[in-house]
Parts: sequence; C-alpha cells; structure tokens
Amino acid sequence: MYSRSTLLWPLAALLLVVAACGQGAPAAGPGGKEVRIRVSGAFALFPMMTLWADEYRKLNPDVTFDVQAGGAGKGMADVLSGVADIAMLSRAPRQEELDRGAYLMPAVIDAVVATVNADNPQLERVLAAGITPAKGAALWLTEETQTWGALVGNNDATPITVYTRADSSGAAEVWALFLGGTAQEDLRGIAVNSDPGLAEAVRRDRRGIGFNNIAFVYDPATGRQLAGLRVVPIDLNGDGVISTDEDFYASRETLNAAVAARRYPYPPARLLYLVTRGPPAPPIAAFYRWMLTDGQALVEAAGFVRLSAESVQEGLVLLQAP
Repeated sequence: MYSRSTLLWPLAALLLVVAACGQGAPAAGPGGKEVRIRVSGAFALFPMMTLWADEYRKLNPDVTFDVQAGGAGKGMADVLSGVADIAMLSRAPRQEELDRGAYLMPAVIDAVVATVNADNPQLERVLAAGITPAKGAALWLTEETQTWGALVGNNDATPITVYTRADSSGAAEVWALFLGGTAQEDLRGIAVNSDPGLAEAVRRDRRGIGFNNIAFVYDPATGRQLAGLRVVPIDLNGDGVISTDEDFYASRETLNAAVAARRYPYPPARLLYLVTRGPPAPPIAAFYRWMLTDGQALVEAAGFVRLSAESVQEGLVLLQAP
C-alpha cells in the first residue's frame, strides 16, 4: 500500500524542480480576453474535469475548455510537448517527466476495481471469495491461473480471458502495483484501448476478467454497478471469504466511503492530479484555486472522493510559490 508520505512525495519533488520550468500557457482569444484551456489525459479524471469545466465557465464566460481523454500517458506527453495546457494524470509522475517540468496539482481521489461479466457461471463463488494480490498476480503477471476452476477452487475447465489496457494508462499502472508488479508493461492479457473499451470487452465476454476506474463501472445516475458488469471484491485479510466489513461495493457511494476511509487499499486507490508544464499561467492558476476550494464541493456528486484538507492546503501553497 502507499503510505501517506508516499502519496505526497510527488508534490515535494516538484518543489525542487519548478524554479527551472517554463509556464503552462493557455491560448488567448482575440483581444487577449477570451482564454481557451486545452486539457488531455486520463480517463479516470475525464468525468470530473468536464463537470468542473462546465461549472467554471458559468462563473467565467471568457474561459473555455477543450477536454479530451486519451490516457494518462498521452496527457502527459501532450502537456510536455505544448499540445495541451493541462494533463489529467492518474498515476505517480515519472522522474523524467518531473525533470521536463511536470508541475502537479492534487485534484481528487479515485480507485481501480477488478471486473467480471455479470453472467459469469462462477460469479457467486468469485464474489464470495474475492481477489487478493496473489490471485491477481497469477492471472495478470505470471499467467499461472488459466481456468475459472483454478481461480475459484473447483473443476470448471473454462479458460479465463484476461484483459488489460493497450494505451498508456494510469489505471493499468496502479493495478500492476497492487498485484506486486512495477509497471503497466508487467500486465499480460488481451490489450484493449481505453477505459470504456476494457469495460465493454468484459461486458461482452462471460469468461472475461478485467479492471476499470470506478467511474466506468458504476452508473453516474443511480450509483449502482452497470448492467453486465460486476465488481470483484478485494479479500482484504486474505482468508478466502468476503466478510461483511469487506463488502462495500453495492454502490459507488459505499465504495467511495471505503476509499476515503482507506479501508480500500492504496493502490489500487490513488491520488489524481492535474499537470502543467511549469507553474500554471494566471488563468489556470485561477481555475486551480477554484478547483481546490469551491470545486471540491462538486466532487462527491460526480462520484469521486474529495481531497483531504491537508492536500487542499498543499495545493494552495503551491499556487503561492514563486
């Protein structure tokens, strides 16, 4: 699991490099008044960022946002090359990204969950026993577990179809870390592009198992698990049985409460960031200031977990840095 200090190290690290960085600079419109902010990156943050963009524009009609999801890796590449003004990042930054000027701002907390098809013949046993890092590693890292019978402990010889992400994904990276790996490249299986693509692959395959950011597993309107998918609970104490205190997946609200209370492990829960190349330009800094204060009031309604008061304060201090 990540310790609190591990979660916060990227913020401390960036303080050491910002002095040498340039500024993220959104494009100004005619007359220099209108501002268009280009945002690219993680699917995990896309629903939250689009809501923030809509609400912020109501308060600041001269600011428009162009928000596109393409994965955490694409977002970071876009912002460091100047194609985007803000990257949405759902993993820890790499040192080379910090060296190139990646400037992180904490945004929300989210999590990754394992998923199976709702019509899986072994669904009852899967939900009763859950998954552990060791079980997941035997599927995604070593491929030692090949059949559903081997996973749930009976003679079902049906092969398991294991899915992973094809695009550079923060969700895949934190899932690999949870299983004991070190990077997305450690994960084996059929690679599918994007969070919605992976969810749909499992939804169409009764033999399939995958993982998703929770925004793509729960219905945003009802907060319930989407039709065709079921979340595989984590066997927190490794006793082979999902007990009442380990079963908090019925709704997004109950799962997020477990994430906020750290009953759900980190990883696969993690802090999500917005990133500029160097300290943010004034229009982005103003948006960040709103995001860290009034904008946090929208987080729970959007299905995410608010930043801690400490993380909010750290973000506000970063905005005051020279």
